[in-house]
Amino acid sequence: MTQRAGRHFLQIPGPSPVPDRVLRAISAQVIDHRGPDFAGVGRQALDGMKSVFKTRQDVIIYPASGTGAWEAALVNALSERDRVLMYETGHFAAMWKKMAEKLGLVPEFIAGDWRGGADPDAIEARLRADRDHEIKAVCVVHNETSTGSVSPVAEVRQAIDAAGHPALLMVDTISGLASIDFRFDDWGVDVAVSGSQKGLMLPPGISFNAVSDKAMAASETGGMRRSYWDWREMKASNATGYFPYTPATNLLFGLNEAIAMLHEEGLENVFARHQRHGAATRAAVRQWGLEVLCQRQGQESGVLTAVMMPEGHSADAFRATALKHYDISLGNGLSKVADKVFRIGHLGDINDLTLIGTLTGVELGLRKAGVPHRAGGVDAAMAVLDQTAAPGIAAE
Repeated sequence: MTQRAGRHFLQIPGPSPVPDRVLRAISAQVIDHRGPDFAGVGRQALDGMKSVFKTRQDVIIYPASGTGAWEAALVNALSERDRVLMYETGHFAAMWKKMAEKLGLVPEFIAGDWRGGADPDAIEARLRADRDHEIKAVCVVHNETSTGSVSPVAEVRQAIDAAGHPALLMVDTISGLASIDFRFDDWGVDVAVSGSQKGLMLPPGISFNAVSDKAMAASETGGMRRSYWDWREMKASNATGYFPYTPATNLLFGLNEAIAMLHEEGLENVFARHQRHGAATRAAVRQWGLEVLCQRQGQESGVLTAVMMPEGHSADAFRATALKHYDISLGNGLSKVADKVFRIGHLGDINDLTLIGTLTGVELGLRKAGVPHRAGGVDAAMAVLDQTAAPGIAAE
């Protein structure tokens, strides 16, 4: 490989760059996961994740990707041939539906246009029509990573309650957790799914289920055949800080450090920082004369911005040009928007200067690739950042 000076800008919507503090924690020597020293590590991680999910309920930690946690949520809380209502917010909602079908569930998809989050009114209308309560769960994606749209989870819970329906509320917050506001208890979520490589600033490799008492009760009396994913075995071992099988020990070291960093900054400051960076990025996109994929005001993500390419121009060719000339990795478009969209990740351990460097790389790349655009996107983003102080820094 040829040496390239400077840092590589990893600005995909996850995995996000891993802070040095977390890397140092992960690099510690492995310890005996059955020995007395491990109990404190496990207990710290389990309790710490409760604070991030904002819950008093159980949190389960798996050595797996977010896809594994998707499966765990479905096989513990639901039984084969159960009907589940899902909303098409984008690629990852579609992938969760595909998994449900493979597991023998009967998913019903409310069609969406990939331009916003889930529609609570449509969910309520469908649940009101389900007079026999055949639908056992409503599944929505909190932050749709393929489109940069956020679903109003609290409003979805209100819709379920307004319909007088007993369905569980299951939420994928793989890219939302620790980046944008998520309140498991206050929003009445029954199962939440997340992963390590997004707002938690870790490498891929561990994932999570937050579980309500209602969902746990459903798993104890029903659910599908399962072994590795069984909440009951995990809960029994977790009570003393241990796991029923080998955990991702060093990633748990890193997780504890990441949680400490989140609380040192303050979760509300973390959320404000992401929202501010999202607003600055969208200002840059508008100045360039390009279109943000999410078009519903108030549902735009602070985690990433998906940008539509002008007609006749390849998003993948642009991304390749930006990588080759400016050493910046941008997210690709997925399934329905493949080669039509590129995604700018602005999540995790980044600050104003990181964001401006990222947007400069995008603007340089647009110019080098010959993509029609107006100059001045970086200036537009800086104007937004100038309007408010960074979270935790007093304005002068």
